[in-house]
Amino acid sequence: MTQLSRYRRPFGSPPDGEGRPWQRGGLFATVWILFLLQPLGAAWQRRDSLGGWVGLVAVLAFAAVYLRFFYAVRSGRWTARTPDSRLAATTVTLEIALGVVMCLSVGQTGTAAAVYTCVTAIMAFEGRLGIVLAGTIAVTTFAATVLVPGWSVDAGLLVAMLAASMAIWGITRMLRANAELQLATNDNQRLALSEHRNRFARDLHDVVGHSLTVIALKAELARRLVDTDRDRAIAELDDLERLSREALDDVRRAVEGYREISLTGELARARLALQAAGIETDLPEPAHLGTVPDDLAELFAWTLREGVTNVVRHSDARRCTVTVRSTSLRVADDGRGVLDVGGAGASPTSGSGLAGLSDRAAAVGAMLSTRALSPGFCLEVSRP
Repeated sequence: MTQLSRYRRPFGSPPDGEGRPWQRGGLFATVWILFLLQPLGAAWQRRDSLGGWVGLVAVLAFAAVYLRFFYAVRSGRWTARTPDSRLAATTVTLEIALGVVMCLSVGQTGTAAAVYTCVTAIMAFEGRLGIVLAGTIAVTTFAATVLVPGWSVDAGLLVAMLAASMAIWGITRMLRANAELQLATNDNQRLALSEHRNRFARDLHDVVGHSLTVIALKAELARRLVDTDRDRAIAELDDLERLSREALDDVRRAVEGYREISLTGELARARLALQAAGIETDLPEPAHLGTVPDDLAELFAWTLREGVTNVVRHSDARRCTVTVRSTSLRVADDGRGVLDVGGAGASPTSGSGLAGLSDRAAAVGAMLSTRALSPGFCLEVSRP
């Protein structure tokens, strides 16, 4: 049983799809059933006898069973899976029985039912079982044309049975393979969508988390200064307004799919955030960032944002040092030494921010590491 069994539909429920191809397939089956007109005509010519009426009923019943099976299988996406075993066994058994009744009632013309029965066997049973069953029906029917008195050897019927069986076998294999490919494509699309959502959630967390932290610190500082140093409080409120607008722009860019951020810009943000928190800074000058490769610059910017945000939020540090080299960026502080991003007792590697940062690093062949200092904590991303 393949993974396609997860997508089963109940028989009788038409599948979705533009143009409803199952209806076109059903129309083809209805047209093809016209080949039963010969045994139907033979039975009609004998309508003055009981055998003729039995033949008429048998031909009509055979056509109804075949069409019911074909429509049921098509509406249940038979291209993607094998029909229900009970339906398959019941249909093939009924067709064989009705075919025998037709032959007994109208003679050799009733063997026309064998072609339909072979096709049904191929459609009903997947793999070797359907081939063996169709072959058995074909050989048995041809043997009957040889052995039954009064019947003529009909090699054309044998060729028709084998050709129809092989054609349907090839078509079903192709359609099932196409259905498997379509389902695999759908799975890939769902995975891609999930990955896109994860990236968006990670980016939004990084943008909003850092920006709101700085805004909260600025607001707290302005509240403390409003009674003691009104001019500085107004300056802090001006910074608060500017940072709020910048945060809004960041969120808009993230929503629009523009996730690139500037290492130089994040360095300036980090300086403001650390100063607002009363933490002494040791940051490199923007002119020293020119040696960072382009494919690492964005990663370093996100690392700087995440590292400084955690220092401001959780470290109780007095000093923060940022070291930037061509293949590494390091954010170190002299605080508590535990990155408490998930509450009291959280591990240094907890938190969705670090998880997202680790994903970013892996995407460009870099590695994220955290370690405790004495005192303090260090967050570093580097690529060999």
